[in-house]
Formats: sequence, structure tokens, C-alpha cells
Amino acid sequence: MLFKDVIGNELVKARLIDSVKGNRISHAQLFLGPEGSTKLAAALAYARFVACTDRGEMDSCGKCPSCKKYNQLIHPDLHFVYPVVKTKKFANPVSDDFIKEWRSSILENPYINLSEWYDIIGAENIQGSIYAQESQAIIRKLNLKTFEAEYKVMIIWMPEKMNVTAANKLLKLLEEPPAKTLFILVAEDDEAIISTIRSRVQLVKFTKFSETDLSQLLRLKFGNENSEIETAVKLASGNYSIASAILKGNLSSNEYFENFATLMRLCYTRKVPETVAWVDTFSAMGREQLKGFFEYALRIIRDSFILNRAGSGVPISLTTSEMNFASKFSPFIHEVNIQGINKEFQTAYFHIERNGYSKIVLLDMALNLMKLLKLTNVPAE
Repeated sequence: MLFKDVIGNELVKARLIDSVKGNRISHAQLFLGPEGSTKLAAALAYARFVACTDRGEMDSCGKCPSCKKYNQLIHPDLHFVYPVVKTKKFANPVSDDFIKEWRSSILENPYINLSEWYDIIGAENIQGSIYAQESQAIIRKLNLKTFEAEYKVMIIWMPEKMNVTAANKLLKLLEEPPAKTLFILVAEDDEAIISTIRSRVQLVKFTKFSETDLSQLLRLKFGNENSEIETAVKLASGNYSIASAILKGNLSSNEYFENFATLMRLCYTRKVPETVAWVDTFSAMGREQLKGFFEYALRIIRDSFILNRAGSGVPISLTTSEMNFASKFSPFIHEVNIQGINKEFQTAYFHIERNGYSKIVLLDMALNLMKLLKLTNVPAE
């Protein structure tokens, strides 16, 4: 991964490049950004730029021995830590037990999210973690002298999944780092990282993809002729993982709308048996597809509320079918219930992301929506 391959966040990339050229490399940095953003790709490009022996003004050369090893993520001074799961083969797993899967996954998709990674390593419904024994592996690697590069680089992906023991040992390393060591923590939720670690890292914030940048990236990945790209961009809300799932055919763009419209009608009319049947069918979708549906639902709810408050004169991004539906649906989305409805979809997203049982999550959400959609736009006295 070169900087030229990292799409978007141009100012952030420029600051990272300048820090290397000016020899102002902070020993511990937190690359923070939403799911499906470019933070991990940027970390890989940054680490390569630091290690490149013939770097240019704005990027790595791509040809030196160091860059050739980075092409396969096998540079001896590049180390990775990421959440893993206990299996029959690995009772006390560390990241290196899954390094083959990690390298192949990241080379194919540097925008991977946690759910996709868990699927790759066969986590099923088991929650992954960065376990206590990982800290010993980190200490052992970083106490070695560098093999080729000036810096040893440790990329820790999803440090919010560290257990307390591992986090405390990492803290000691951050306080007294080995010479010429660069820690890059790549995270989505800084509040889930212990405060003492957060206070010892330099924050580098990444934003989600703009529609233009996401469209460009998807065209590079799926081809310019793919007619579904613009629809996927609008549905994904800047999340590459959701857009990719749509384009891979895991869920067609029309299915989001059809299922949302069906769910809203069932909830408003309080048809509980039919709602249970809908849940039984829809819950078979994968985690990424369900998360994409919740993102989509939040967008339609938001646009329906705007339509209710401001009328059709306000520019909103809805297809013809969505607008026809929203024009009838919008009177039922108002000040009294908008926050509650949003909270239901956000809560469902939260639980699905953490491997919640989809049938229970969806049914609980639907039953609560039945109550909320019947609220009238008259605040209680």
C-alpha cells in the first residue's frame, strides 16, 4: 500500500509525510476513524514510507528491498497485533497464529472491518480479543534489534479489543519505548481504549469516505462499468465495507428499500405474526448486510423527518421509489418519536456488530417501533 493508493484524507496524509521528512516521527500514534474508512490503509502506507530506503518527496519508491517486502507484508521489522479467537488448535492464541490469514486478508482488502475478520478466522459467535499472552509476544519482538529498517513498526489493529492485562503491559511499553520503535494503533472507538494509553499517543483522525472518494475507490475495485456503484455509495454512508457487500451481490440495493418499507408498514399496523415472519426471514442475512440495512434505515428516517418539517422543497437524496414512500411515511416521523426511532436502529446496529442473536435483536427493535410509530406529534403535558 502506497500513499497514492490511499484515497481521501489528503491533509492527513500530507501531515504524515511531512513528519517523516522532517524527522518528527512520534513513537506512538493513534489512527482513529470510523468503520470502513482508510485508517488501516494509511497506517500501512505510513509504515512503508518510514521504512523505504529510497523514498520520494511524497511517497515510497515501491522498488527498494524494503518496499518489496512490504508488498507482501513480510518485512522483518513490521509487526502486527489484532483480535483473535480461541480455537481447538490455539487454546492461548496470539496474533502470529493467524498471520497467514491476516496478510492475505489485508493485501486483498485494507479496509476490512472486525466482522469480516472474525468470519475469516472462523469466529462464528465467539468474541475476539487481544489476550494477555499477546503482551509477551509484543515485548519479545520489540526487544530485538531492527533487522533492516531504522524503525521497528508495531501496528495494533482494534486496540479497543485488548483485555486489561494486555493494555496495562502495552502502557508500560508506551511510557518507556524501546529505541527506534513506532507504535501505530488503528482504532474506531477511542473511548474503549484505557485513558492512560490515550494520553500517551498522538491522535491522527481520519474521516469516513466522501461519496466522490468512495465512488473512485469502488470503481478501481469493481470496474467503471458497474452500474450499481452510485447506488451502493448512497446506501453505504461512507463505509467501504457496506458498499463492497452490496456490490458483491450479498444484498441488492432494492432489498434495503423493500424490507424497510415492509417493516414500517407491519410495525405501524401492529401485525405481530407477520412481523415475526419477516424477522425469521430477514435475520438470515449476514452481519454486514444487517448493519447496512440499519444504516440505510437511519438515512430514510432522517430524510423523512426533514421532509415532514421542511417539505419537498429541501434537497434530499432519495430515489423515486423512496420519495414516493417517504411522502406518505414522513407524517409519522416527527419531534416526539424521531429520537426513539433512531435509538432503536442504532441499538440494533450495536448488538449485531457484537454478534448479538439477530432474531432477538430484530424482533425487539420491531416491537419497540410499533409503539413509537403510533405516537402522535403532540408532546405530553
